[in-house]
Amino acid sequence: MKNIITLIIATFLVNPVFAEPQDTESLYQQHCSQCHGKNRLGITGPALLPDNLKRLHKKNAIKTITQGRAATQMLPFKDKLTEQQIKALVDYIFTPLAETPTWGEKEIRASHVVYPIENPTDKPVFDADPLNLFLVVEAGDHHVSVLDGDKLEPIYRFPSRFGLHGGPKYNSTGRYVYFTSRDGWISKFDMYQLKMVAEIRVGINARNSAISSDDRFVIVGNYMPNTLVILDAKDLSLVKIIPAIGENGKASRISAVYDARPRKSFVAALKDSPEVWEINYADPPPAGFGQWVHDYQKESGEATIEKFPIRKIKLDSVLDDFFFDQEYVHILSASRKGKGQVVDLDLGRKVADLDIPGMPHLSSGITWKMGDKTVMATPNLKENEVSVVDMKTWKLIKKIPTLGSGFFMRSHEKSPYAWVDVFFGKDKDAMHVIDKQTLKIVKTLRPALGKTSAHVEFTRDGKYALVSIWEMDGEIVVYDAKTLEIVKRIPMKKPVGKYNVYNKITRSAGTSH
Repeated sequence: MKNIITLIIATFLVNPVFAEPQDTESLYQQHCSQCHGKNRLGITGPALLPDNLKRLHKKNAIKTITQGRAATQMLPFKDKLTEQQIKALVDYIFTPLAETPTWGEKEIRASHVVYPIENPTDKPVFDADPLNLFLVVEAGDHHVSVLDGDKLEPIYRFPSRFGLHGGPKYNSTGRYVYFTSRDGWISKFDMYQLKMVAEIRVGINARNSAISSDDRFVIVGNYMPNTLVILDAKDLSLVKIIPAIGENGKASRISAVYDARPRKSFVAALKDSPEVWEINYADPPPAGFGQWVHDYQKESGEATIEKFPIRKIKLDSVLDDFFFDQEYVHILSASRKGKGQVVDLDLGRKVADLDIPGMPHLSSGITWKMGDKTVMATPNLKENEVSVVDMKTWKLIKKIPTLGSGFFMRSHEKSPYAWVDVFFGKDKDAMHVIDKQTLKIVKTLRPALGKTSAHVEFTRDGKYALVSIWEMDGEIVVYDAKTLEIVKRIPMKKPVGKYNVYNKITRSAGTSH
């Protein structure tokens, strides 16, 4: 008996994991809370909530806890926790919180950080065309690479927040770029200095962000809490929180928010109420815009017009995503229920139904001139096809069959081709190249056999098309956009997207806005 007791004690000393409390909450507090927060809302590590972890999935979460994550602060726990404990932790973090956490003005202001920049200068610290740079978001190890679009070589690489979402947004000159993480962190980066300028956390689960055309404001749409948050673009300080309360009186998540450049307004779609909001940021706002809200100032006794007035447009169905025409008068919308519609922002109402089945990925839609028509084409997340729509009649012109449902579609004004991936299914390594006049697939490329090919982006001059290989041992595959031949491969860690400065700030018809 004495030997058995000695053996048990020795086992505990050598393998302290077995002496740990078995209750999962205690395991979490002991091993995870220091980085991810006692309430799972995140600190230096990301928030561990079901909505924030959708892209990770339980299988990968188990792998991450077991093996850690390279080039991050996430260490392996295989020598500290049993398989059963790791699985229990994963089940725990994929369970919703009992109560919806708050993230309001106090929490937002407390998170604000402005970073000092030594020896600031208005000249780039690199020898490259600042308008032909790409930002490559590498989700594999949560970094961003700055890629020279002329030499097709990385010139800088820096760590990002966990789970960047929605694509970076450049200001009008391309010098500053704003990132949004799924955890609600907004980061401002100086492309000339290659330095982070400021950061602030505006929510627990953010959808996407937009920057105003006059470079003054950044707006962020949140899933949790149900808010739109407006920041000062200079230093990301808080300007205003707008509760997303629908016409039904209930709080709503934000499906998407974009800048409508000529209108000097942001346009946001509510996910839980069938309505679109147009939020004007002009100073002063235009006369007759929506319903003005007046504040009474005791000091002066005068009524003043509130900044960022909201014009609310009621619709037939909820919008999950939408696409602007090039004039920013109409939005083409999609819904998971298959009810697309065209909304005229000048008239403030729906003007047509959009006959596109499945779930078109309209935020990836592009336009071009086809003969005497302007058309919009979009991939589809549910159907194996690309839909082409006449932008005057709103009628479906053609369905282009594809090898599977797609995620991203891209082109360039100087290219005769539109590129679309086959993101899902057995042909995920395929990339279709479509003639923009005949609407026929002229070639199906296989950039990396058996590996997911996605997200094409062109160089400033349209000479090269860059394709992402969405794998940990991924790469950027560079094609000659005319001959469709590979000219270079650039190793990357799951490069989920790349964004050319010039194409973005000029709002090229061939890329998303």
